[in-house]
Amino acid sequence: HGTDANVAARVSVESHVRREPHLAAIEAQWGRAPGRHLSDGSSLFILGATFGNVFVGVQPAFGYEGDPMRLLFEAGFSPTHAFSAFYRYIREDFEADAVLHFGMHGALEFMPGKQNGLGEGCWPDRLIAELPNVYLYAANNPSEGALARRRGNATLISYLTPPLARAGLYKDLASLRQALDHLRALPPGHGDATGLAAAVQAQAVELDLASAEPAWEPASDELATLHLRLLELEGAVIPEGLHVVGQGMPLGARVELLGIIAGDVTATPIPPDVIRRVAEGETGCAALERSGLPQTGEMVALLENLAHANRHLAVDHEIPAIVRALDGCFTRPAPGGDVVRNPAVLPTGRNIHGLDPFSLPMSYALAEGARQAERLLARHMGDGNGLPESVAVVLWGADNLKSGGGPMAQVLALLGARPRMDSYGRLCGAELIPLERLGRPRIDVVVTLSGVFRDLLPLQTRMLAEAALLAATADEAPEHNYVRKHVLEHQAKAGSTIETAALRVFSNAEGAYGANVNQLVESGAWQEEDELAEAFTRRKCFAYGVNGPPVRQQDLLKAVLAGVDLAYQNLESAELGVLTTDQYFDSLGGVGRAARRARGDSATAPAVYIGDQTRGEGRVRTLGEQVALETRSRTLNPRWAESMLAHGAEGVRQIEAQVSNTLGWSATTAQVQPWVYREIARTYVLDEAMRDRLARLNPKASVKLANRLLEASERQYWSPDQETLAALQAAGDELEDRLEGVEARVA
Repeated sequence: HGTDANVAARVSVESHVRREPHLAAIEAQWGRAPGRHLSDGSSLFILGATFGNVFVGVQPAFGYEGDPMRLLFEAGFSPTHAFSAFYRYIREDFEADAVLHFGMHGALEFMPGKQNGLGEGCWPDRLIAELPNVYLYAANNPSEGALARRRGNATLISYLTPPLARAGLYKDLASLRQALDHLRALPPGHGDATGLAAAVQAQAVELDLASAEPAWEPASDELATLHLRLLELEGAVIPEGLHVVGQGMPLGARVELLGIIAGDVTATPIPPDVIRRVAEGETGCAALERSGLPQTGEMVALLENLAHANRHLAVDHEIPAIVRALDGCFTRPAPGGDVVRNPAVLPTGRNIHGLDPFSLPMSYALAEGARQAERLLARHMGDGNGLPESVAVVLWGADNLKSGGGPMAQVLALLGARPRMDSYGRLCGAELIPLERLGRPRIDVVVTLSGVFRDLLPLQTRMLAEAALLAATADEAPEHNYVRKHVLEHQAKAGSTIETAALRVFSNAEGAYGANVNQLVESGAWQEEDELAEAFTRRKCFAYGVNGPPVRQQDLLKAVLAGVDLAYQNLESAELGVLTTDQYFDSLGGVGRAARRARGDSATAPAVYIGDQTRGEGRVRTLGEQVALETRSRTLNPRWAESMLAHGAEGVRQIEAQVSNTLGWSATTAQVQPWVYREIARTYVLDEAMRDRLARLNPKASVKLANRLLEASERQYWSPDQETLAALQAAGDELEDRLEGVEARVA
């Protein structure tokens, strides 16, 4: 029936109209029943399959039904006819005793309605009603998990995130590393050095790691830089495949992960044989003794913690937890977060929670946030720019809960502010750090919050708004306080109050989520990049101040974005990268695109930076550098690709998502280098054997992958030569034919 999954049941239009109590609200958005989504005109399709007393359903899409202009709505509206009918079918037709939402995350808890204390007018409550809701959720996402509890009445069952490994070097990168190591080992003045330096440079140019001019000398800075770049690539931590519910982590994967955890905790290297012995079940003391290493208290404690983690990684806790929850038993709570940073999230199979919101940001996060803020400023100035006057920062709830408030601490540090605590040690506001102690001007910071941050952290939202207002009204010279400088300029131009001109914290309207830039890119139904900027501005223009509800301030948002020198967001988890999920280009890419439009077509686009906080001391990279790193360490890396392909159809979908998200960054920032698309095309589409594997495992995703590369060419994000373009088009046609053949056989 043209659907993406099996049609398990049909709901007639007559039945839907008769039984849907909120029909008027749905028809106001989607027209007369049954709408255009999952329907043949006479009935609505329920996707899934029934296995005895278990119905495995596929949740319908959020909505939009092919109309991208609906994405410009500032607030949320209603689910589609199909979405509402799906949950009514589960409740009333299948008569389920409980529902298990399998995997993070669906759209139920993001439907319109209040942030908490939902009532009969809120769509999540209307849809789930009285059904017990058990929700299998990623252990490293306590923020959105809290939203599933708060808005979907869910009991969470945490599941493990994918195994992690070091990317290593492969193919020509490994060959380049060997040649470079040989050159670096030559004594000064060796006769072969000049020729070998030229050969290394030629290899690096071929791999888009260097330029051809000027020619490299044997002891040049360019060689040292290349060495560091290869080390970064080799040591990059990447997910290796996907976690499989019901299976413990294999021994080899545990060895890799325990080694990464150990390296993140201590600067003292732990020999690989010791890590392996712990993974095989030995105690820390025994592993040290057999290796002949001294048993210091610190080392023993670390290895015992690793042994504890290993025991929980080796067995499945998740299926038993699901069964207990469906038996109506209590699910024990546990902290959520990144297993590398906080092994206390183990064992999984528990009801994850975040931190006490009155305690954020934590003292350690304030210290690290100040250091990372200075790294950002130093990197921007090191790229040949002056001290930025205005910075746009994206804050997510998940990243702040995982890090104790690290990203929001960076915003405070840029502003030259700190939290104000009451006599009980609870957050109650903000206060300024004196300029003489700050040692530089206050940076004007425009903050865009995810809807999850806004929902979970209202105290911190108000704290950031208060910090900006205090800076705007401080009795300080504008040349030392860029917040006040820009507020006074806007006030004079717009004739607004200083309270309005000082608004710097923006998000969605209450009850709405996301900028929907990602949805526009996914649909492909956009012509100009300014449409993406408009979607971001319309959705994220609600200003949150120190008092009262948020106020729509689209003109103010455009005005403050026009002065932005750089946009910035943190990476807080080794599992996720900027190419892994479309949420990054939806938020950071969206604000970058909106700032570029606000500055005018002739102006230089603001710089876009990523703060890598996943391991050790934080790093700041340009968006282009981050995309290149992830492309080489993940997308093009055989280790990453093969681990994904081992998961069949889902693995191909993950590969396609990397490519689609790459296109999203081109659309929003124009900072993806053309070689990225060229090498992806060579690796996945133009290679006949790989193309055949992709098509056999997932014909639909393989077609989408090829089409994304062609779309990138049509939008001039890369310019393949005519021969390559023709080969790519022919490969795309072949994949389309294979997909049509599969669909015909199914029909």
